[in-house]
Amino acid sequence: MTNPLLQTTVVGSYPQPDWLVNRQMLSKVVPRTRLREIWRVPEPFLEQAQDDATLLAIRDMERAGIDIITDGEMRRESYSNRFATALDGIDDEHPAEIVNNRGQKTAVPRVVGKVRRSKPVELRDMQFLRANTERLAKITLPGPFTMGQQVKDEFYKDAEAMCMDYAAAVNEEAHELVKAGADVIQLDEPWLRNNPEEAKRYAVKVIDRALQGITVPTVVHLCFGYAAVVRGGKPTGYAFLPQLADSIAQQISIESAQPKLDLGVLKDLAPKKVMLGVIDLDDPEIEAPQKIAERIRAGLKFMAPDKLLPAPDCGMKYLPRATAFGKLKSLAEGAAIVRKELG
Repeated sequence: MTNPLLQTTVVGSYPQPDWLVNRQMLSKVVPRTRLREIWRVPEPFLEQAQDDATLLAIRDMERAGIDIITDGEMRRESYSNRFATALDGIDDEHPAEIVNNRGQKTAVPRVVGKVRRSKPVELRDMQFLRANTERLAKITLPGPFTMGQQVKDEFYKDAEAMCMDYAAAVNEEAHELVKAGADVIQLDEPWLRNNPEEAKRYAVKVIDRALQGITVPTVVHLCFGYAAVVRGGKPTGYAFLPQLADSIAQQISIESAQPKLDLGVLKDLAPKKVMLGVIDLDDPEIEAPQKIAERIRAGLKFMAPDKLLPAPDCGMKYLPRATAFGKLKSLAEGAAIVRKELG
């Protein structure tokens, strides 16, 4: 069976139920270290509860009509910390504190030895997803450049060398996830735009190392941060984007609905497929399918329909579940409108 034009997908996360996590605590932080107190379910029953929440997420995405789904990242406290804190060489128990350019303090793991992967981290997640859907299934991993930006390096004293070791760890995990049935592997790299000068020096190199030898479609996701966390106006362009045209990733995922991105940037990514954000996660209203169709048509002015995958701007974990489901349903219906126009 050939895949339809304008395949719809999600960036990764879906809202976790209130009975699973303390959503008020979740709203205050995107944790770098482990935040075990966020879980409402006692440890002996937590995996079973996470499995049940994952089934809810899978079924919601299927009911909404999404073509390429994920597990909703129900087992994660943030998009990155589940994998990043499970690696050797990382001290998560005695974190450092860093201050960002807005004066906010964040607890981060310390790198105290060589970063390496000694055990699978997301393998069971992928096996569970594959066992519970017949749709195309994607799983996400934090990208090596982003993980290198979210720690205090007390071992390497060489950011590029450290990120290359992160990349090797990601690559080992990704190969196992493909064997477990992943149809798509996505790397989340939001920090590419936070530190574009450093990214220009070595980000493409470490991303390529992380995706080396992966035979299924690969994606790099970058965005301006969760709408619920990053308040105020967002830039209308990416400081680091054209460089990704040179990476071996086959797809680039970008946020465009909320920041009202100038879609002329799509021309910079001509060799790639683009996951185009057409759902504004800062808008509490559920967009009409016709609105989604408009945003898709805007992307088609710069890209062929076989190269565009409509998606939300970013992960949906901070939305109310009913809102997230409604937005995904509109996404599927909006894509169907444009698909019909294309014949």
